[in-house]
Amino acid sequence: MNAYTKHEVLLSAENVGLQYGGKVVLRDVNFTIRDIRRQGINQGQVVSLIGRSGIGKTQLFRILSGLRRPNTGQVKMDEDQHVVQPGEVGIVPQNYILFNHRTIYQNLKIGLDSAGGQLTEAHKRKTIEECAAAFELSEHLKKYPAQLSGGQRQRVSIIQQVLTGNKFILLDEPFSGLDVLMVDRVMQLLLKISTLNEHNTLIIVSHDIENAAAISDMVWVLAPEAGKPGATIVKEYDLCEMELAWTPNIRENMRFVELLADIRRHL
Repeated sequence: MNAYTKHEVLLSAENVGLQYGGKVVLRDVNFTIRDIRRQGINQGQVVSLIGRSGIGKTQLFRILSGLRRPNTGQVKMDEDQHVVQPGEVGIVPQNYILFNHRTIYQNLKIGLDSAGGQLTEAHKRKTIEECAAAFELSEHLKKYPAQLSGGQRQRVSIIQQVLTGNKFILLDEPFSGLDVLMVDRVMQLLLKISTLNEHNTLIIVSHDIENAAAISDMVWVLAPEAGKPGATIVKEYDLCEMELAWTPNIRENMRFVELLADIRRHL
């Protein structure tokens, strides 16, 4: 058993609702992410919001990032639980927003520049080179985004958010369009980022049940309820409590297979 304890709330959604005109898209969305601690490990948090395509995940993504205000409820973050503001949560959208006229080094430097502080140019270069080496991008620093594969651009986009100092990072369908080998590499990258700091929190918004659940400590299912408008959280799975979090070769675990089947039943 992996011993752990849960502590203060890092981010919470409280009664979040969204509608366009008379159409309800999201209704009474509630969930809480708490700081997980494990002895000898900067654990970090990896959680997933899973739902079918067209269910409202993209709109919830925008609300969690502070880029859109819900009609009802609010999203709060950090120890003081203030309402999230644009720019406080790093976002990695599906199209990996990078500046095509800048090299990969220059794109990563934007992350450090926006973080503020008094870092010298030499320190910034050292930090970028260390990150690039850790995530197998050293040979690509002088290239431009168009010269990289989709998986490589995704890694640059994720690392860029890490360099900004954002402890909360939202990822929209991070496994979409990747082959099997690249999916495994991205999963390892996300797990590595989560352990860089105990408060690092990755929030995956996806319809990819298996890959999202495989690296998560919490999973919430976003789906409609019979006879009620809009989508809401219909099921919560605490993988820590189920002793499935941080499990090597989790796909071979029969209890994980049963978990996936149960998630599908609620979608």
